[in-house]
Amino acid sequence: MSSIIIAVATLTAVGLLGAVILVLAAHFMQVREDERVGQVQECLPGANCGACGYAGCADYAKAIVEGAPVNKCVPGGAKAAAAVAAIMGVSAGDVVKRRAIVACQGNYDNTQDKYAYEGISSCKACAALYAGSSACEYGCLGYGDCVKACQFDAIHVENGLARVDQSKCTGCGACEQACPKKIIWIRPEGEKPVVMCANHNRGALTRKECSAGCIGCMKCEKNCPTGAIRVTNNVARVDYDKCAGCGKCEELCPVHAIYIPRM
Repeated sequence: MSSIIIAVATLTAVGLLGAVILVLAAHFMQVREDERVGQVQECLPGANCGACGYAGCADYAKAIVEGAPVNKCVPGGAKAAAAVAAIMGVSAGDVVKRRAIVACQGNYDNTQDKYAYEGISSCKACAALYAGSSACEYGCLGYGDCVKACQFDAIHVENGLARVDQSKCTGCGACEQACPKKIIWIRPEGEKPVVMCANHNRGALTRKECSAGCIGCMKCEKNCPTGAIRVTNNVARVDYDKCAGCGKCEELCPVHAIYIPRM
């Protein structure tokens, strides 16, 4: 009987000693977090969208305290940047507003489906079957992966085509990441043209697939006064460093595939 008592006492003593060691280790070895991390995180919108380049708001808040710029939160914009700057005692700097745009005009007025898709209601799933159900293999599939990804109710599918409500869009980039066709682009807010097409086929084939697709006619390239637009791989693309936003390309495009967002 005494041997059992001794064993229990020994185990108890070892357990208590281990607990004391752990408590002391936690006290003396803990890494104290700068209280500003929590204060900064409270100023951020909590979207955890990753547009700032960090894993989430908590990660970005920690990075700010360690020296990262305070104006990288896209959904929070200038208001969040100013609040964080006040905590950090630095200048907020300029916050470039960004918005998403769906660079496609392939709704059911301009194109059609090449087969009836009856699988999972997902663009990604549909795109895995012969490049998707749309007649244009480069265009929007309209099954709403972007809609599900948006936390701000800023994008909806209308007539088979995703469209962005610019008044709600924060430019977080979640829709851009969700689109398997990579036709949703996040761009700086401003009145400069967007080529609303990603079809790389030759003009005649593009025309059969979508009546609003870029046909690579080069009218925009030949008439741009600053040389800012070029037709590459059968589709026009804009060099925004050269673009003056004059609207000449939008005016001359015969299929109206060039659009200037007026936000």
